[in-house]
Amino acid sequence: MTRIEKIEAVFIHGQAIVETERIGEGTRIWAFAHILRGARVGRNCNICDHTFIEGDVVVGDNVTIKSGAYLWDGLRIEDGVFIGPNATFTNDIRPRSKSYPDAFLKTRIRKGASIGANATVICGVTVGQWAAVGAGSVVTKDVPDYALVYGVPAKKRGYVCECCRDLAFEDAVAKCACGKTYKLKNDAVVRTE
Repeated sequence: MTRIEKIEAVFIHGQAIVETERIGEGTRIWAFAHILRGARVGRNCNICDHTFIEGDVVVGDNVTIKSGAYLWDGLRIEDGVFIGPNATFTNDIRPRSKSYPDAFLKTRIRKGASIGANATVICGVTVGQWAAVGAGSVVTKDVPDYALVYGVPAKKRGYVCECCRDLAFEDAVAKCACGKTYKLKNDAVVRTE
């Protein structure tokens, strides 16, 4: 028996400006969002009010971008990422008015990661898979997979499960209340089941 999947149309609020045609099915774009030509937004995303996405930005599937977040050229967001309200991203390490680099640094937010409200992510870093950046933090260096970071500058304070609960390791093994199990080896976390 073949399963037939229902494909939803893209929803674009009448007060949004969408200049790209590269929007995946089931994505919802709300009022006062502005998406420039060239940007790519995946399937089943939620782009909230008062957001801005430049043309050299790639957004994966199932991404939530909350109000007040601006995504600048060079940003790459993988599937399942959460971008909190007013999260800030940069793309020029030494900006000057009317002076542009030959290429903007690439910033990568890996699968399932969460960026808290009002956090700032400096360009050129990678936030690892399933990592969590606390609200108001300033990320100045790469964040490992599953790491919980917060502060100014953001520092690793522990690890989180894919469900975002804190992980407590005992003999290099952690089992989350949700049932997932992880192993810690050489300061890297790997899901084992």
